[in-house]
Amino acid sequence: MPERTTARVKEILSWYQSDNPGTLANLHRLLMTGTLGGTGKLVILPVDQGFEHGPARSFAPNPEGYDPQYHFQLAIDAGCNAYAAPLGFIEAGAARYAGQIPTILKLNNSDSLSKLGGAPISAVTGSVKEAVRLGCSAIGYTIYPASDARNEQYEHLRELTEEAKAHGLVVVVWSYPRGSGVSKEGETAVDIAAYAAQIAAQLGAHIIKVKPPKDLVEHPEAKKVYEKYQIPTKTMADRVRHVVQSAFNGKRIVIFSGGEAKGTEDVLNEIRGIKEGGGFGSIMGRNAFQRPKAEALKLLSDVMKIYQG
Repeated sequence: MPERTTARVKEILSWYQSDNPGTLANLHRLLMTGTLGGTGKLVILPVDQGFEHGPARSFAPNPEGYDPQYHFQLAIDAGCNAYAAPLGFIEAGAARYAGQIPTILKLNNSDSLSKLGGAPISAVTGSVKEAVRLGCSAIGYTIYPASDARNEQYEHLRELTEEAKAHGLVVVVWSYPRGSGVSKEGETAVDIAAYAAQIAAQLGAHIIKVKPPKDLVEHPEAKKVYEKYQIPTKTMADRVRHVVQSAFNGKRIVIFSGGEAKGTEDVLNEIRGIKEGGGFGSIMGRNAFQRPKAEALKLLSDVMKIYQG
């Protein structure tokens, strides 16, 4: 961990004018931990896939991952800025790893057993109180803009955000458009990703997580504007730049998910585009923990090297 706060971290903290010292201290901790500490970049390990996709789909490729403590250790050994997981996984390692890495308690989750059609919504599965008890630096919450159930999600998040900030925690929002308002392909369209980032910022998120956007504009009304003002969307760097701009002109931390497991070169090329476009980092789950540990450490190290420039 760098001994002194860097100018870049001071600059980022200055964007969060309304926050109390507790929240700023936790944001500082996230930004100053691990290999990328002090750079203003973040690589976070999220492991909510056991809940979301089921144990075999998540952990059979690397059976060590069935053990929650494996993931704490992987995040620490890899030099990640933080580790994010649902209540059970955090509880299973919180005491043993207390203080060794900032943790993010994922406060809502869904599973793959229920088919919610046009109204996907995740259940609230944890609380701010639990996050404080477990020594977490942040809460995490997923919203599905474009879901018919979005109002309920926004209202839950509003309550949790207010409580988290009052208790000095950081708020991380996973903003994943899905549901009846977008096509399957449109979930990662550049206009939709930018809109998702804007919504999360407006809802008070400190850190926003979106999917890497594709070169596609979904909404007809948006398409006219992208064409009229010639908003560049051809390269990943162009699209990332636009998404970051959409989060208060880059004054909110925007990180990008790694998505489904893919080949190493594909992962690294995507990271290069995110870095070039001014993205603040990555949250990388399956692409890391589904590989044997040595391979995962090598991949995460290569990702961090790209962000270090």
